[in-house]
Formats: sequence, structure tokens, C-alpha cells
Amino acid sequence: MVTVSLRPVEPSDLDVFFGHMQDPGAVWMAAFTPPDPTDRSAFDAHWNRMLSDPSILARTIVADRTPVGHVASFDMMGDRELTYWLGREAWGRGIATTAVRLFLDIESTRPLVGRASRDNLGSTRVLAKCGFVHSEDARGFATARNEEIDEVVYELGAGQGRDSN
Repeated sequence: MVTVSLRPVEPSDLDVFFGHMQDPGAVWMAAFTPPDPTDRSAFDAHWNRMLSDPSILARTIVADRTPVGHVASFDMMGDRELTYWLGREAWGRGIATTAVRLFLDIESTRPLVGRASRDNLGSTRVLAKCGFVHSEDARGFATARNEEIDEVVYELGAGQGRDSN
């Protein structure tokens, strides 16, 4: 059984997060990524902005005492949005679901919106298991794929639980 916890992001975590973005398969699956995931200075500038913005809540996902990803919430176009990224070594082990459930204990804003490319079945399963409900279909330009793709939008509303079967 994997022990999963969240903690504030530490400077050394950024090396781990940047390493995750060097996995072409993960970048393709995430779809909505920075224009050049290999640009370390742009990555660092992005994280410096995130960590200095009090409206953004960001946590490192730790599995068995090892940082394996991050989860965060931020405001975008009037919505409070959830985002998360796990390194491939953490995929398929229930770590994302546990991390999002833990995060929902500290991020109390509702509604909370989660988005994923339609073909990212792992992320859509995580959202559904955490009580998010499919609210709409959309299209958006996926930088990692250099094309407009189908995406799904999930919402956790007021009064909705965080645990679903």
C-alpha cells in the first residue's frame, strides 16, 4: 500500500516537476502544456509566479516519502480550476485519486472545475472518483499536440461529495 501525502512545494521539487515534463508521452497526454516544455527558464518563471501568487494553492504530491507530482488550484476566467500532474512512475497506482481527495480537504472553493483531454481516461477517472461530475464538452487548442482537441469539463459543486465509487 502506497502512503500518499501533500506538503507545500519546496524548491527541490521543481527539478522533479521539470523532469516530468521531459516525458513526451506525458506531455502529449496532458495536452494543454507550455509551448516548449524543455525551456527551463520559462518553467522556473511560471513556478515562481505560481508560488508567489497568494490566490494559487499548490502542493507537492508525496508517495512513500518521494515527491511524485503536484496538485494546485487557481482562478481562470471566473472559475476556480484544479490541475495536477504525476510522473509516469506514479500512474495507475491510485496516487492521483488519493492526492486529489486530500487536496479537496484544503481547497474548499466550490464550484471547482477540472478539465482533461477527452482521451485522457486516467484523469477523467480520477475526477469522477473524487466526486466531480461531467458538466460540459469543449474544444481547446492543445499546445502539446499543436491542434484543437476535444476536452471534457468536470465540476465539483456545492454540496457534492469528494468520494464517489
